[in-house]
Amino acid sequence: MTDAERGDPYTPEVGTDAYRVEHYDLDLDYRVARNRLRGTATITAVAREPLRRIDLSLAGLRASSVRVNGRKDTRHAQRGVTLAVTPPEPIPEGARFTVVVEYAGQPAPRRTHWGEVGWEELSDGVLVASQPSGSATWFPCNDRPDDRAAYRIRVAAEAPYTVVCSGRLVSRTEQSGRRSWVYEQPAPTAPYLATVQIGRYRTQSVPAGETAAFLTFPASIEARVRQDFAPVPGMLAFFESVFGPYPFETYHVVVTEDELEIPIEAQAMAVFGANHADGTGAAERLVAHELAHQWFGNSVGVGQWRHIWLNEGLACYAEWLWSEHRGGPSADAIAHGHWSRLARLGQDLAIGDPGAASMFDDRVYKRGALTVHAVRLTLGNAAFFALLQRWTAGHRQGTVSTDDFIAESGLDRDFFLPWLFEARLPRLPKPGSPVLSR
Repeated sequence: MTDAERGDPYTPEVGTDAYRVEHYDLDLDYRVARNRLRGTATITAVAREPLRRIDLSLAGLRASSVRVNGRKDTRHAQRGVTLAVTPPEPIPEGARFTVVVEYAGQPAPRRTHWGEVGWEELSDGVLVASQPSGSATWFPCNDRPDDRAAYRIRVAAEAPYTVVCSGRLVSRTEQSGRRSWVYEQPAPTAPYLATVQIGRYRTQSVPAGETAAFLTFPASIEARVRQDFAPVPGMLAFFESVFGPYPFETYHVVVTEDELEIPIEAQAMAVFGANHADGTGAAERLVAHELAHQWFGNSVGVGQWRHIWLNEGLACYAEWLWSEHRGGPSADAIAHGHWSRLARLGQDLAIGDPGAASMFDDRVYKRGALTVHAVRLTLGNAAFFALLQRWTAGHRQGTVSTDDFIAESGLDRDFFLPWLFEARLPRLPKPGSPVLSR
């Protein structure tokens, strides 16, 4: 079996478990009008086994030079989405090594089972939405959800444009009509959660306690953005009360000038389309969902894509908790409404391992949230909210599996079998606690 065949079972064409990355240092120069990207990626990694070859994922861009540990006599070849790097000497198991890749091209999204993912041109700027396997469209990487690393990202672009990347902005300089933006993200980040957003934007800070929060948006829709994202500070405070401390230094909301079908989460960031800021608050549940992903999916991430119900089910349940907190329909009322709807749909999906083609099926989201509600009904409120706090604290900045959640819950595995591993939708249990409001 080659390294290129050792990715996540749902995305086998990208990623390998032969090494783990500690740090990505990305130095990017982008020309917006020509959609031309030139980059140098310095990747620091540790071999998990003896390496005669280092496979990286790189799609649609061409590597011109590759060095391993500074050696010019490194060889490389590209085929499909794989950049195969042959070091001058094999790398021993446990050894730390660096790979420096110089590359360039016109970045474009990858076509996948789930549509186009990765680097995408907007009407006037760029959006990067890499879940689950689009990171290779803009930098060479080990594109696995369980291979998390720290990042430093420098992007140079034309001066009128604002660049927002994963992490904290540490410097911004301007020279000869171009601005250079440098961001650092020390928290372990999966490649699909690293991002670059470029547009003619305005940025404003948002009061959010100890978290440095920001809104970035086109000036033309400022009033709508300020109206519809006004709940963010309150959401942060409420989610911290039920999930534990916010897990990152910053939280950044980007609203593009273009319309987007769905919002997108990234590490310490969420990206919305102009249609999600209509001035009426219609997308409030989506704002809550994407913020909740910072705890569920980004800080506590899945080790394999088959466990995605943990990300989406818990983020979806956070929407219901926010509704309950705000005086809207209770989580219990919302759960029973979705149960009735799902009961009328096809009973042909086990969300604990839905398969690659169905990993983003809405039933994974809603039935995942119903599973969480079933746990709440069974444990009672005190034990349930203690479980959420233990989950986010004990697995902070780590990766998890369904078995981990089952063990953390203290419930028997048989409780979860019909919810996660059988296609037929089970009935919600009778409440273990008669009071369902926190």
